[in-house]
Amino acid sequence: MKEIFGIEIQEEVYDMAKRSCRLNNLENKFKLINDDLKNLNKKFSANSFDAIVTNPPYKKNNTGLKNKNELKLISRHEIMCNIEDIAKVSSYLLKNNCSIYMVHRPDRLVDIIEALKKYKLEPKNIKFVYPKFNKEPNLVLIKATKCGRPFLKVEKPLVVYNNDGTYTDEILKIYNKKEK
Repeated sequence: MKEIFGIEIQEEVYDMAKRSCRLNNLENKFKLINDDLKNLNKKFSANSFDAIVTNPPYKKNNTGLKNKNELKLISRHEIMCNIEDIAKVSSYLLKNNCSIYMVHRPDRLVDIIEALKKYKLEPKNIKFVYPKFNKEPNLVLIKATKCGRPFLKVEKPLVVYNNDGTYTDEILKIYNKKEK
């Protein structure tokens, strides 16, 4: 079995992740590391990962409302890391033709693509996530491949909720649940 690592810079959030792994009997499946992702080049060899999944802070530092809770502030704003840090570390860690998968906000798409391409991570798939059919997308899912050839596919959008507040069939399928 391949190893799965989780990286978290905030000690309190790292401790929560450890408890979650323990409560779900996943301690043997995940290795959690409490460190700054910018230090991963000291812990791992270059070109050693098959995939990276990231849900980074969405907001640029010094923009938007800042939460007074430091945990939430660091989780939501690019204080400890930014899109470029993630692209740089991912390019170092990923094997050629392997991919990074990112969840982010649509308004940061240009910044994301610029950072990915700067570090030879070619955007391959983009999927916008809409909370409801009549709303604007609030998330974007991006797959980029290290040293991949240029070709971008914009996937069919994912809509989370029907107008009546129930999950769409696609979400139920993702969660492996049937409509009741």
